[in-house]
Amino acid sequence: MSHETTETRFSETTFPVTDRNRVKRLHERGSYDRAVVYPILDAAFLCHVAYAIDGQPFATPTIHWREGDTLYWHGSSASRMLRHLKGGTPACLTVAHLDGLVLARCGFNHSANYRSAMCFGTARIVEEPEEKARALSALVDRFYPGRDATLRPSTAQEVKATMVIAMPIEDASAKVRAKGVGDDEDDLGLPIWAGVIPVRTVLGAPETSPHVPAGVPVPDGLGIYALGAPLDEALLAAQRMYEAAD
Repeated sequence: MSHETTETRFSETTFPVTDRNRVKRLHERGSYDRAVVYPILDAAFLCHVAYAIDGQPFATPTIHWREGDTLYWHGSSASRMLRHLKGGTPACLTVAHLDGLVLARCGFNHSANYRSAMCFGTARIVEEPEEKARALSALVDRFYPGRDATLRPSTAQEVKATMVIAMPIEDASAKVRAKGVGDDEDDLGLPIWAGVIPVRTVLGAPETSPHVPAGVPVPDGLGIYALGAPLDEALLAAQRMYEAAD
């Protein structure tokens, strides 16, 4: 049965629930709400994109960014896998954040706290020059708001060497675990340590390139990437700034 024939629960704020995006295991952790899915996507710098070429599955890690209901990523124009997308092909883009290690009193109940999103659509190569130029500018400004205007413009050869892929999100789902240990009641009295070890990715101090002329400061716009700041929060702040400037 195709995913189109089982679509349910659709509104402007939620994605349709289909065979391919339905959360089947531990469905209570699932969500189809854009307000849940988008922050998970926007809080990540890297994603994995999966598709099949001649029956062979591939999953490629890459940088992604989002504009409305459309996801973008980029790669080399020499990539055989990316050239396969020229005519459009079904693709699945995933993002995951590890938030905690969950240790129980039984190996079966060990788990992890996490946020994940899975998006489906038809990926295509962005070939129209104006759309491609805007997307390449967005690749910089989405993560470093306002930076693109301060840079040397890319040459025609550099633009030609870069391929941009767009995928309107047809359906998507999020799955989140954010709770403590799920020990069995009979295990609670066992003299075994159990608990959650939080996991965070935090930012270090900027390391200036030795070729930067003396007196050139770190741009004010990079303040969101302050020493010790959580990366996911900085990326969400950058997304908000990018959307506000659009």
